[in-house]
Amino acid sequence: MNTLVNGIKGAFRIGQTLSVLGRTGVNWLRGERPPAPRLLRQTFENLGATYIKLGQFIASSPTFFSKEYVEEFQYCLDKTPSLPFSVIKTIIREELGRPIDQVFAEIDPVALASASIAQVHAARLVTGEDVVIKVQKPGVENILLTDLNFLYVSARVLETLAPKLSWTSMSGIVDEIQKTMMEECDFIKEANNLKVFREFLHNTHNEDATVPRVYEHCSSRRILTMERFHGVPLTDLESIRGFARDPERTLITAMNTWFASLTQCEFFHADVHAGNLMVLKDGRVGFIDFGIVGRIKPDTWQAVSDFISAIMVGNFEGMADAMVRIGITRQAVKVSDLAADLQRLYRQMDGMVPDEAPYDMDRAEDDVNHILMDMVKVGESHGLHFPREFALLLKQFLYFDRYVHILAPEMDMFLDDRLTMLH
Repeated sequence: MNTLVNGIKGAFRIGQTLSVLGRTGVNWLRGERPPAPRLLRQTFENLGATYIKLGQFIASSPTFFSKEYVEEFQYCLDKTPSLPFSVIKTIIREELGRPIDQVFAEIDPVALASASIAQVHAARLVTGEDVVIKVQKPGVENILLTDLNFLYVSARVLETLAPKLSWTSMSGIVDEIQKTMMEECDFIKEANNLKVFREFLHNTHNEDATVPRVYEHCSSRRILTMERFHGVPLTDLESIRGFARDPERTLITAMNTWFASLTQCEFFHADVHAGNLMVLKDGRVGFIDFGIVGRIKPDTWQAVSDFISAIMVGNFEGMADAMVRIGITRQAVKVSDLAADLQRLYRQMDGMVPDEAPYDMDRAEDDVNHILMDMVKVGESHGLHFPREFALLLKQFLYFDRYVHILAPEMDMFLDDRLTMLH
């Protein structure tokens, strides 16, 4: 019976998808013809959860997709109207398997945030702790599976839009997308990421950073109940000073924690934008949202380590040599030419953000993405193709470079003795 219901829902979803695509086609014939990247992004937003997530995958994958698509999909919106609280309460009750008031003293009916896969509500446990509950929206998993199967059939369309995809197996990319999205639907995996990172902090005797505690007795595959952090984003200079904290020292804590995770944790946080790094009122740095994590293969790590070391001392030949070992190539790469191009790019990066410029999160995100795409483009102009994990890793370095400009303009990110990095 369940299979039949899912089959009917799947068929209905394919019908919805074809209807949206048909509408887009009719508008095109009527003369509504925005540039192809914008048209695709708008269509993805109309198609909902899976395609919004796919759009975000494109936005963070300059190693797979061409620059105009990566840039356009930075605008892919994952903010959706909140579901009625009655629906959310039903899901929470079903997942708990008992009356809500046995677990939660109160739940704020107004969502803190609502995205395509889940929405978040503030709450308080009957034992008094302040928490947030992340609740998966109904039917999301079935929609994802249907859409992803549909995507397999449509893979050739993507290949046409991004000819670079012929570099790597199309099914491999769809498999990566599927793995990323289905993991995001499994809150047990996210809870496990939080526990693993907490264990890493404990094992490295790091008491200056923290992650939200997971309340397992009221968490499941579809709801995740976590400690609620009270604090400000890492870039809120005035508030950090108001906590009687030194913004520079706080940044060093965040960076040292993240760098240590590269070698001492089984994954690294792969989305350290300012909203995911909080400074708590007691001065600790809180890492939140472990939906996107990265893993580096041991054989790639040595080359990445050499790449970072080369950046630290401004050795462009070393950077180029490491990039050749990280990338996949079908031709001989002249290291000295690649090094010269990297040096030119580095000079541009250095002058990009004046030290006295006020921090603008959207601008910083754009800067980071442009530098990342330029660096990937430089590599590709020499015949190199990089794994997605390298782009994720590089992007976090660029975020930290922006934070240094804001919080510690006098600090040299690669020479400061307080930064453990790879010393």
